[in-house]
Amino acid sequence: MIIPLILIGKIIRFISKSLNLGNGGTWPGEIALTFNDRILEHFVSQVEKGVIIVAGTNGKTTTSLMIRKFLEKSGKDVKVVHNQSGANIENGLVSAFISQSSAKGRIYAKWAVLEVDENVLPVVLPKINRCLDAKKKIIVVLLNLFRDQLDRYGEVDLIARKWQNVLAHQSKKENTTLILNADDPLVAYIGGKTKARSIYFGLDKPEVYLKTYEHATDSIYCPSCGQKLDYEGVYFSHLGKWSCKNCGLHRPAVKSDVLTFPLAGIYNLYNSQAAYWAAIEAGVGTDILKSVAVSDFMPAFGRQEEIEYKGKKIKIFLAKNPAGFNAALRTVIDLRLHNILLVLNDRIPDGRDVSWIWDVDFEMIPGKVQITVSGDRAYDVGLRIKYTSEKVQTANIKCQIEENLERAINSSTARTAKSDVLYVFATYSAMLEVRKILTGRKIL
Repeated sequence: MIIPLILIGKIIRFISKSLNLGNGGTWPGEIALTFNDRILEHFVSQVEKGVIIVAGTNGKTTTSLMIRKFLEKSGKDVKVVHNQSGANIENGLVSAFISQSSAKGRIYAKWAVLEVDENVLPVVLPKINRCLDAKKKIIVVLLNLFRDQLDRYGEVDLIARKWQNVLAHQSKKENTTLILNADDPLVAYIGGKTKARSIYFGLDKPEVYLKTYEHATDSIYCPSCGQKLDYEGVYFSHLGKWSCKNCGLHRPAVKSDVLTFPLAGIYNLYNSQAAYWAAIEAGVGTDILKSVAVSDFMPAFGRQEEIEYKGKKIKIFLAKNPAGFNAALRTVIDLRLHNILLVLNDRIPDGRDVSWIWDVDFEMIPGKVQITVSGDRAYDVGLRIKYTSEKVQTANIKCQIEENLERAINSSTARTAKSDVLYVFATYSAMLEVRKILTGRKIL
């Protein structure tokens, strides 16, 4: 039954790409899983050295792409299965394997690097456990937990409990290593609840602490006793150097910050550290890691991706929750933005509830910046821009609402000087639409 499913999947992917209907990132896997719910285990069991799973609210695509680059540079014959389209639920993982398998369903790869949706991790990890023998490694990278799509996921505490429950069973797996963000209290706490080997990464950069707390702080209470945490300093949202005076829980000691990362933004420092230590655990040498980070890494689609359109430079930022949006805004403000396009959709990949935009600190946007808003919920984000602080309102920010996305892109591009950059902030489905207009190609 495996071979017909794989052939059908390959045909669907070919048709999808040929007709520019997408990259075949989900439907081949969806159909295969309908007829064989263990097809993921069939593929994973064939990977030679093991599986690296990357989970978290923000940074999954960038981090997993970096890890793949590191692994591929470590040897001429190192082939990696990777769901690079960003389709990160089970059908996307299966689709990635189908695209790289032979017609008979054989996988000739040393590693699988799988970006996994935070809500899907508790489902996928047990399947991977069942089909990998003890000689193959399981490396689980947990980046962060922020409020994201509350209508689908619930609060961050709920996801944290699911992660903790599934990772507690990893105590029996000597081949498992956890790579954990020590600066996120919920993620760091998980390491103390499992006997699996844990490596903690984080930042030691007091010079870039925020001067004031963000409005969007998602997890400032101790995961052990429930008391409010004390912070020596915060990098963004609830990530920083934290401790609990009540029960003594504190941020674990972290591995040293050793990697230079080519993309801007404090959040990309976290992505680079996570990728670095995952690659080290996979046996990649430090000389290879440093050379890839400096010279070979290109941003994942929609994550600071730069596209030339009508002779102008456009840089796209995926902005799907308050923490990520605030971090991205700070990044472009440092780059002296003049013209930005905000695109807000409320489709299933984005989350139906868009109330989170009121937790984004749009008040930090400098005066005299031209803002254009578009997307399915253009008027919602337009209203949010209107209700900025009195300081920003008097700074003469101009906001234009354009429901039609293509017209919004064209008008924003026309207002952008050739020496300047148009910065686009978009939710997930909106980002895909923006890329389709700019490049003429679909991703999924």
